[in-house]
Amino acid sequence: MVVSIISAVIVLVIVAGIVSVYNGLIACKNATKNAWAQIDTQLKRRYDLIPNLIECVKGYMEHEKTTFENVIKARSLAMQQTASIKEKAEAENQLSSTLKSLFALSENYPDLKASENFLALQEELSSTENKIAYARVAYNDAVMFYQNKKEQFPSNIIAGMFNFKDMEFFEAADNEKEVVKVKF
Repeated sequence: MVVSIISAVIVLVIVAGIVSVYNGLIACKNATKNAWAQIDTQLKRRYDLIPNLIECVKGYMEHEKTTFENVIKARSLAMQQTASIKEKAEAENQLSSTLKSLFALSENYPDLKASENFLALQEELSSTENKIAYARVAYNDAVMFYQNKKEQFPSNIIAGMFNFKDMEFFEAADNEKEVVKVKF
């Protein structure tokens, strides 16, 4: 009788431990998904601002058609749903690069730089870029926490049993780390 009670308690403790670790992994996975949703929200906000920026700038920079086309193409590519976070990051990095080129060119147009609409859009886009950067950091922190939990003992055993997958970091491209150079 005592042996069966001890056995039942041991089994109950093991099951409770497995449930606890599993629930912890699920919580980390969901936190990571939530962090990605925050990035996605800011990216959509940026997509909405870009057409207004292009319209504002067009009147001042009529002969910079290639720059506009590059921004529009990059925006379209970034808005497409991609299979992986790596592909999404690459598209977003390309969009950021084309926007930096647009702002760098705007430096040569004093009337544009003085335009209240342009300044407001530039500030709004700058604010959005800061929010994207913050959301990217929060997402990468959530991924790191999830990956650590998934790989540490004993949760690595539970993660393996229930086939928890690795998650990708949202990393800046190497070219995003460089200063944009404009040549005329």
